[in-house]
Amino acid sequence: MTPADLSLTVLRAVRDAVDDGVLRVDVPARVKVERARPGGTGEYASSIALALARPSGRTALDVAGILQERLRDVPGLREVAVTGPGFLNFVLGRDSGAELVHAIREAGTSYGSGTALAGTVVRLAEVTESRALLVGRTVLRLLRSQGADAGFGGDERIHVRPGAYRGETFGADAARWSLLRAAPGDRPLDPAPLLVQHERNSLFRVRYAHSRARRLLVNAAQLGFGPAYETPVPAPGLLGVLGDHPVVLLAAARHRAPDRVARHLEAVADALLAFQHTVLPLGDEKPSAAHRSRLALAEAAGTVLAGGLSVLGISAPDRI
Repeated sequence: MTPADLSLTVLRAVRDAVDDGVLRVDVPARVKVERARPGGTGEYASSIALALARPSGRTALDVAGILQERLRDVPGLREVAVTGPGFLNFVLGRDSGAELVHAIREAGTSYGSGTALAGTVVRLAEVTESRALLVGRTVLRLLRSQGADAGFGGDERIHVRPGAYRGETFGADAARWSLLRAAPGDRPLDPAPLLVQHERNSLFRVRYAHSRARRLLVNAAQLGFGPAYETPVPAPGLLGVLGDHPVVLLAAARHRAPDRVARHLEAVADALLAFQHTVLPLGDEKPSAAHRSRLALAEAAGTVLAGGLSVLGISAPDRI
């Protein structure tokens, strides 16, 4: 990760905190990152938390803590610390891609699950309306994936705009995506276009990207090699969205918003589809460490897509 990448990464963390409603400020046009000064900690530092403290109505230490949580597991960052009145200090990872791919391979489709909400008890109100019930069940899966004790039988209500589940007409996957992809308070998507295999169809794009990751593994095996992350892969966009996956799942659980997961899967799919053309050898090229590493990254992206779709209760076929 370069200093420019680091600046954009911190800016994205600010934007995510604003989108989540945790910070109420105007997102700055840029975030200044500079070499840590003598006596500082780490390699780089930023005073962005001090700049956002007054307009957000929080202390700089509060703001720094909020950003630190969102930056802790970002690929390319080995350490994020808060020092002094609220400075963010960074140590860059030497090859964070290897750590990320290893973490995804180890966790499988459970990558992104955690214990951030351990000890939290959530009881949603019983509902019968079909969309509210589907959203509620999906929210419970998200909460449990983050360690919460979650179930029905309480008073907490998720405000959901009604929508009919039309699985018998359009199939379970399209019906679920149509109700979960839109924010709970928005009108559900029309499920009919979700049956068309076209890039404008967000569900097709996500499932197709997963199938491409699986097919790349088959094609690579036919060429005599498999996935192994051995050398850094210059794919900051794909690495970034994969590294964001745990944060997205946690935010979706906290805000009772499965649509955040669906939108994130679209971002992962788009990044993977743009990256896929670099994975296999071209022409007379022989498979190399670079190809094995790219294949490992593509495999990891497919795993994240499968896991995210599973959270939504949607299938991830190997072939489309």
